[in-house]
Amino acid sequence: MNQFKKLRAWEEAIDIAVVIYEVTKSFPDNEKFGIISQMRRAAISVSSNIAEGAGRNNPGEFYHFLGIAIGSAAELESQVFVSEKLSFCDKTTSEEVIEKLNHIQNMLFKLQ
Repeated sequence: MNQFKKLRAWEEAIDIAVVIYEVTKSFPDNEKFGIISQMRRAAISVSSNIAEGAGRNNPGEFYHFLGIAIGSAAELESQVFVSEKLSFCDKTTSEEVIEKLNHIQNMLFKLQ
């Protein structure tokens, strides 16, 4: 397949990664190796797994990597909830991010 750049889900996953990088800039410095790192890695993982799956040899592998991307989006959603509870981000921001993540997850489920 290897046409990941044509997938809307991949484009939106890139966008959410950028949002997460921006949001986590305001987190406390002592979280640099904690939740900031975890959230950024999970955010990058979504688009990376879509791309990797698309570059594989067969539809089964693509399906597998889409599942990993869905899991990374769920992981990130959980981390957004924790960030809000710790007052690292406000409720409006967390709701917007979670809404976008749910949309991406729905697109990935449909791709599967």
